[in-house]
Amino acid sequence: MEIKDKKISIIGAVKSGVGAAKLIKRLGGIPFVSDSGNADKLADSIKVLIENEIEYEFGSHTEKIFECDLIVISPGVPTNSAIIQKATERKIKIISEIELAYNFCKGKIVAITGTNGKTTTTSLTGHIFKECGFKTYVAGNIGEAFSEIALDVNENDIVVLEVSSFQLDFIDRFRPTIAMILNITPDHLNRYDYKLQNYIAAKLRIYLNQNSNDFLILNRDSESLVKSLSKHQSRDLYFSISSKEDNGSYLEDGKILFYENKELVFTCKTSEINLKGEHNYANAMAAIMAAKIFGADNQKIIAALGSFPGVDHRLELVRELAGVKYINDSKATNIDAVWYALRSFDEPIFLILGGLDKGNDYNQIKDLIVEKVKKIYAIGTSAEKIFNFFHKTVKVEIMKSLEDAILEASREARANEVVLLSPACASFDMFRSYEHRGEVFKEAVSKL
Repeated sequence: MEIKDKKISIIGAVKSGVGAAKLIKRLGGIPFVSDSGNADKLADSIKVLIENEIEYEFGSHTEKIFECDLIVISPGVPTNSAIIQKATERKIKIISEIELAYNFCKGKIVAITGTNGKTTTTSLTGHIFKECGFKTYVAGNIGEAFSEIALDVNENDIVVLEVSSFQLDFIDRFRPTIAMILNITPDHLNRYDYKLQNYIAAKLRIYLNQNSNDFLILNRDSESLVKSLSKHQSRDLYFSISSKEDNGSYLEDGKILFYENKELVFTCKTSEINLKGEHNYANAMAAIMAAKIFGADNQKIIAALGSFPGVDHRLELVRELAGVKYINDSKATNIDAVWYALRSFDEPIFLILGGLDKGNDYNQIKDLIVEKVKKIYAIGTSAEKIFNFFHKTVKVEIMKSLEDAILEASREARANEVVLLSPACASFDMFRSYEHRGEVFKEAVSKL
């Protein structure tokens, strides 16, 4: 891809957009960043753009964005937005930020997508590779934007990327050496015209350009995924909690086993893995297989599985006060993630639920809620929907703020019970991000 002296518009000025603009500048291109957001909320981005002498506009998108040879979009820009439609009508090429970065990255890429578990699996995979002696970068949806590190990566280095469906919507040549699809369940349907097949199609683009030298790691237990797979050239490896695999990984009698062409190449006890729960054992299987593809040592992999600390905002124990555990699961932004969270506890749960609804079907967790939850505190713009759905089967109280919900839960919960923030919704109605929501939860809990 030729960048030098090209005029390139970048839509979106958060992490991905700023990273793309800096990369284009380093390559001799002429970046222009446009974001419809409030300049006050993007002060950090503006500072970086000024430091790098990159032209920008905030508050609205002007016609200037179409005076370009190429448009690079950030993940937050919907595929059906007016900008995308106008650019398409004017026959301006559109690519995602990960596509831009891919064109200038010399290393091997492990790309990880799925509805749930992406962040944990990406972090764990990166941790294993590092502990096994590989020069490793972790980027994408977590850590730095891919564009920030692309030029620093050498041929023998490994980039572990968390990749969302939004980032895959506008790839062209993007081709990971290893692609993982951890699972597919309904999510982001508001972005995909409320059609599950559109969301699935976006996820499956991760293997679009793979060939017979590449690997595709898949979850056998994800029915939507297995049914939807399209023709591809890459070599498949499956992992499963419920069935044995001749060419893949599975769980049996408290052990993870990985067979390659019917030959056992790796095994470890689940007790040797610091993460607990079947969903995390599934994540670990995917990470283990990726490491073995690159020839990682078995004992070093096991040691890394034991030393991995987990990730922030995902079933994170914040504090235990008077025998009550306060758990931050702010990253649970869909129904499936809440399902896993509820299954992770035997204690009675006081659940903080709600935020910006993305088309949730609460029937999927209704039985678990009835079984495990003593009371729901409904927050955000979805609070009324949650109340209307659950109030006949479990106690529900609508709260004005997350802090109010925490305070009320602390008054009602007793020893050997759990206060769990697992919202099933996006955060943008009340917070900047799920990380911001999680930090607010942790700060409020620390003040109790």
